[in-house]
Amino acid sequence: MSYTFWDFLQLIGALGIFIYGMKVFSDGLQKVAGNKLRAILKGMTSTRFRGILTGFSTTAITQSSSTTTVMVVSFVNAGLITFLESTGVIMGANIGTTVTSWIISVFGFKMQITPLAMIMIGVFFPFMFFGRERLRNLAESMIGFGILFIGLDFIKNGVPNIQQNPEMFQFLNQFTEFGFLSIALFVIVGTLLTLLTQSSSAAMAITLVMLFQGWIDFPIAAAMVLGENIGTTVTANIAAVVGNVYAKRAARFHFVFNIFGVLWMMILMQPFLLGIDALMGYFAPGAGSVMHATSEMGRANATLALSLFHSTFNVINVLLLVGFVPYIVKLVEKYQKEKEDTQTRLKYISSGMMSSPELSIEQAHKEIQFFARLIDKMHFSIEGLLFNKQNKQDKFLEKIEKREGITDNIELEIAEYLTKISSYNITEESTRRIRGMHSMINDLERVADIYYQMSKTFERMQGEGYELPQTAMEKIHKLLDLVHDAIQNVRNNLSEANGKINLQESIEIEDAIDECRDNLQEFHYSQLENNVYSNEVGFVFLDYLNRLEKIGDHLFNVNEAIAGVKVKAAYEEVVEEMA
Repeated sequence: MSYTFWDFLQLIGALGIFIYGMKVFSDGLQKVAGNKLRAILKGMTSTRFRGILTGFSTTAITQSSSTTTVMVVSFVNAGLITFLESTGVIMGANIGTTVTSWIISVFGFKMQITPLAMIMIGVFFPFMFFGRERLRNLAESMIGFGILFIGLDFIKNGVPNIQQNPEMFQFLNQFTEFGFLSIALFVIVGTLLTLLTQSSSAAMAITLVMLFQGWIDFPIAAAMVLGENIGTTVTANIAAVVGNVYAKRAARFHFVFNIFGVLWMMILMQPFLLGIDALMGYFAPGAGSVMHATSEMGRANATLALSLFHSTFNVINVLLLVGFVPYIVKLVEKYQKEKEDTQTRLKYISSGMMSSPELSIEQAHKEIQFFARLIDKMHFSIEGLLFNKQNKQDKFLEKIEKREGITDNIELEIAEYLTKISSYNITEESTRRIRGMHSMINDLERVADIYYQMSKTFERMQGEGYELPQTAMEKIHKLLDLVHDAIQNVRNNLSEANGKINLQESIEIEDAIDECRDNLQEFHYSQLENNVYSNEVGFVFLDYLNRLEKIGDHLFNVNEAIAGVKVKAAYEEVVEEMA
């Protein structure tokens, strides 16, 4: 019975089921990990060996080295970690990705897991409708795990039978007899396979199935695994295309590191494979050699041997090259030279979505921190505009106008980014945080607008040839200082890692701003009554007061969004504490 085009389409469908199962499994695990994943990522900034452990742990949780490396590229681009600090995480990700091949080879070929996978889906499916979010996320990951192995079983059944299609085997076999050239050829095949599937796990699964079905022997499968190590670096390099020079360097390091590993392994391939064969013979003495296994038991052991090869190669590669990391870094820096980056409107969100909605939210939060820093700079520009006596008003006016335009773009782009995150299957806590972030950027943008309006009022007043008296300016300066306290309070609250803040200080600053505004209004009316300044000048003074008080309101709204409570509830809580 010949292999038809429809059989091939079924094989592609089986591969699709496998990749979909892997995605659901990975997404579910990331949601279950939640804050733990972020805690693991904090270890990046420590020693290189701790970075390796971090990369391994993160990849084991996400079940994807591409996820980890894209994440690292995004973090380097965002300035959360340096290029040098990222190298350890990338090396650890190479070891972590071998966990997937062990899961597939142990459960997919040594056990009849498909019936168990169906039972697993049946057991966990009802939990998808339970109220507890953590339970739903766990159920999602377990259902993905089941779909993954159903897809793997379909792939095994979809691969052509050797006995019924000997001409296909002969076609493939003719490329396996050129020694080192055959190894090099199948390294390229493994690379292309990873590029086509956009998943090193899927490429590894196909390689394991081909080995198990007898289409390729163990040395050729090992060569394909080396190619998959190269192919998996492409995803991070694509992510770095829109990143800054440091993100590009992190992605290039991953590529160069894996290339060096593949080159030395290709040279030592034969003795290394014989060593793996000897190890397998020691642990499974009755199965025979895995180099050219023909029996089903022998081929099943060969899949385990391939996973052993994959893990051993990556561990040894890290141990061999970890001491040469500074030299590889210099090589990458020489190739990817630092040049003047074009100014982007966003500082952190420039390399697209992160691999996990949770981490995307963290990246957006980092952008909001930058937004608040920009507001702080606008505040100093307003102070410079109002109180600078060195005729630099034009410079400050230009800065305020430029930054107001930047804040408009930042608000729009962060909002679009948050909307994209919301389209994913995210947790209820994440939904609340995203809504709070929408509120924060809206209020921060309004603060920027008010500063810009104040600058235009000052410009108009200068053009008409009048100014506020010194005593009035001193009063304005006092209110400006209180508003700056509010900005600093917002920035401090945004820097809190867990978002748990005490609103009492924020309320006290807001009350101080309101009280100061009320006192200055009284001052304003007394100045008018005593004819100290004209109504035109008085209107400007009153305009400044009201606008600065409004800025205080918007900044308090930001604090409220960070804390996740409403203003009335916050006041009641403080009143109860004071009682």
